[in-house]
Amino acid sequence: MVIGAAVLLFIASFLKFYDSAYSSSKAWDILGVVMSIHLAGVIAAALIVTARALPQPRKLAGLDIAQFGVALAIFAAWTSLWYLIGDGTAGAGQILGFIGAVALAGAAVATPLVPQLQPALVGAPKPQTPQPYGGQPGAPGQGYGYPGGPQPYGTQGQPQQYGAQGSLGGQQPAAQGQPAADGNAPAGDFSPFWFAVPVARPLFGEDGAPSPIAELAPGTWYLAVEQRGAGLVAQTQDGRRGVLQDTSGIQRG
Repeated sequence: MVIGAAVLLFIASFLKFYDSAYSSSKAWDILGVVMSIHLAGVIAAALIVTARALPQPRKLAGLDIAQFGVALAIFAAWTSLWYLIGDGTAGAGQILGFIGAVALAGAAVATPLVPQLQPALVGAPKPQTPQPYGGQPGAPGQGYGYPGGPQPYGTQGQPQQYGAQGSLGGQQPAAQGQPAADGNAPAGDFSPFWFAVPVARPLFGEDGAPSPIAELAPGTWYLAVEQRGAGLVAQTQDGRRGVLQDTSGIQRG
């Protein structure tokens, strides 16, 4: 939708912006119009799409480039609105440009709010060294982080769900004399691994805010990068990190 709105804005720039007996101009004839509406919208779309394609977020002027693109899209729609209602000689280019700018701003704002629109265009980065979780480097079969054969997360030889007896964070570490991690410190023997959730579960911010920042969906693999008390710090496919508080029944890849 973002790309389609940008194409619509580009096409509108070649149509008549003003259409009256005294003036018949395209957006390219009016520098302020083409820069603040059409090119601003196209640049906003490029920033949003680029942010979704990158495995890790990038910043521009202290903001994630996706956030910068959203702000630029809203600015283009706001400017187009005032040109439209402030003059009675709107041409096809001005009307079509307004529609494209509003569609672009709406899609840009809806993306971080609607879970179905949040998956990245490129999946989360895969580690370079092949190694099964809990196995030896160079072992054949599935590589580290590769969800080739999902099984309940637990100890070797007796697969169990995450959080059960014998699993990481359970009774086995205590029996070995290893101190359990508190609510803020990661477990010292933790190694990142890929996992999937059995049902949709909220992902909360690392700052402890009560509102979820994302929702983990079943059938999608996520990277656990740290243990946080009884929960896991997980990384989504678009590079965001948060705390999965409910780890019951997760499947390890």
